[in-house]
Amino acid sequence: MKIIIAGAGEVGTHLAKMLSKEDQDIILLDNEQEHLDNIDSNYNLMTWNGSTSSFSTLRDIGVAEADLYIAVTPYETRNITSCAIAKKLGARKTVARIDNSEFLIPQNGLILKSLGVDFLIYPENLAADEIAMALEHNWARYWGELNNGELLVIGVKLHSHSPLIDCKLKDLPVTGHNFHVAAIKRNNETIIPGGNDELRHDDIVYFITTPPYIQTVRELCGKKKRYVKKALILGGSRIAMRFAKLYSDKFHLKIIDYNRERCEELATALPNCEIVCGDGRDIEVLREHNIYQYDAFMALTESSETNILACMTAKEFGVAKTIADVENLQFLSQAENLNIGTTINKKLLASSHIFKLLLDTDESNAKCLALADAEVSELMVRPGARITKAPVKDLHLPFGMTLAAVVKNGVSMLVGGNTHIDAGDFVVVFSLSGTLHKIEKWFT
Repeated sequence: MKIIIAGAGEVGTHLAKMLSKEDQDIILLDNEQEHLDNIDSNYNLMTWNGSTSSFSTLRDIGVAEADLYIAVTPYETRNITSCAIAKKLGARKTVARIDNSEFLIPQNGLILKSLGVDFLIYPENLAADEIAMALEHNWARYWGELNNGELLVIGVKLHSHSPLIDCKLKDLPVTGHNFHVAAIKRNNETIIPGGNDELRHDDIVYFITTPPYIQTVRELCGKKKRYVKKALILGGSRIAMRFAKLYSDKFHLKIIDYNRERCEELATALPNCEIVCGDGRDIEVLREHNIYQYDAFMALTESSETNILACMTAKEFGVAKTIADVENLQFLSQAENLNIGTTINKKLLASSHIFKLLLDTDESNAKCLALADAEVSELMVRPGARITKAPVKDLHLPFGMTLAAVVKNGVSMLVGGNTHIDAGDFVVVFSLSGTLHKIEKWFT
């Protein structure tokens, strides 16, 4: 596939790097050469210095042959204009990053569609929905849904009271095939496990299961389900604003921000929320506002470091559920190892959402979810593919991947050793980042 990414900011650069690992034809376009100079030459992609809204530039980079054109500059009007031009010049599908919820209204979306914008990406909206999901399933570190919610990817950190501690996967204390351990995150390393791998204290274990067995997984992990009614938010960021607008009717929310002008804006825009002007990094301020009485604490400032430390403080006060916005990818793995609860990252969320859009463009390479250093993919099996030649246990699959589930004729089921994959099936695959292009050969 030929994919053009317009905008070499954080989202565009991260997306280009991830896609370049999967043997795609990637062009990263930006009008600031210094942004392009930061791209490591080890990545398999082309950079191009030029305007994202220039007809001549888009013609020069061959936009007419682009399967996907993604505009992710910080300016939504520029992204919409860029997509409109790209579409008229022949791009097959276009995606524009926005920061205005008004564009999400269906009738407005139809107008954008007529202009040439096929899909919209609103990172703050994705983050708000991710936070709501984390609060609803607050016993888990990660929660993802596939195949319209029929398959669930659940990440849980194991503590000492879990009966899974020190168990080999082949010896798990279960009587039926109710879940699949697809990946283990341990000390900054992601492991795609086999039967002899052992679960340890403080591992983050990624299960794939179906809705009837959620309680089974929760009990095996030694977790309890809690109901969140009151949440304290540190930082009046755009994510905090979007979350409050969407979910203030579901939760009692208090937002603390040190900027008085921003607090006045929040008070006007969010009449159903309690707004406090103060420095939430100060333990005395948190104590003054009774942090220990809240069911959840969310650190959503623009500083990853502040958010990590604030969540650690909230845990010390006894808050059961904490969520940190960690936008610095260098901190993400370390943050997941700390006792700070759930982490969110707009770049990963936006990338994951765009990967899903690839399903409409190229059914043979459909990404579903993006984790920090692993990928969850849903791959369609072509007639005559190697994956169909024998039951799973006899396939001798390559290192770094595991078949977690399969969708046959619309029905989702977990993969076992005796499962036989057939042409036309959709298979959910866990793999280490950058290995999917090798794995795809088994499916084509």
